Amino acid sequence: MWEDHFIEDARWVKKVEQLRSQGLLDAIGISINRWEPWNGVKTVESGLIDAVQVIYNIFDQNPEDALLPACAQHDVAVIARVPFDEGTLTGNITLESSWPEDDWRSSYFVPENLKSSVAHADTLRPLVPEGMSMAEMALRFILNEERVSTIIPGMRKLKHVDANIAASDAGPLEDALHATLKKHRWDREPTEWSQ
Repeated sequence: MWEDHFIEDARWVKKVEQLRSQGLLDAIGISINRWEPWNGVKTVESGLIDAVQVIYNIFDQNPEDALLPACAQHDVAVIARVPFDEGTLTGNITLESSWPEDDWRSSYFVPENLKSSVAHADTLRPLVPEGMSMAEMALRFILNEERVSTIIPGMRKLKHVDANIAASDAGPLEDALHATLKKHRWDREPTEWSQ
């Protein structure tokens, strides 16, 4: 995961330039730490990278503050990761959800986070249009952001692949629904259970 101060280390900059000049590197990107989209703005502004991967979804809208505008200004592609907020925005996680001990979600969705995540997701349920799933709404919310080049949702089953493709084919949400969902931004601070 990227730290913006890495831009001050000339070693990787020199190596990237060397690989580009040798024709061995066409593009390079960075992945931004969870809840720290500001921690890549200087690197975007440096002109040394071509893409940024960042958490961006209905709840995590903070990339819009500085990172996405910087990417637009410097023609840097944006890859939106965690579009379902670790599953919360699928609408399938409940207070009764549990996972095996060796599943990372068992340490992520500790009681404090599970309760808060479900409560936030529950506020979205009345907003899901008829014939649309919460997961589709979550993906299509991201499609409203023209600076996002691609979305990488998790897909454990073939039906997830089909649903994600259908959401992409359907395109962005209607402006009124998108504007309503913008009000559901959830600015979180890292805690002991954060991963």
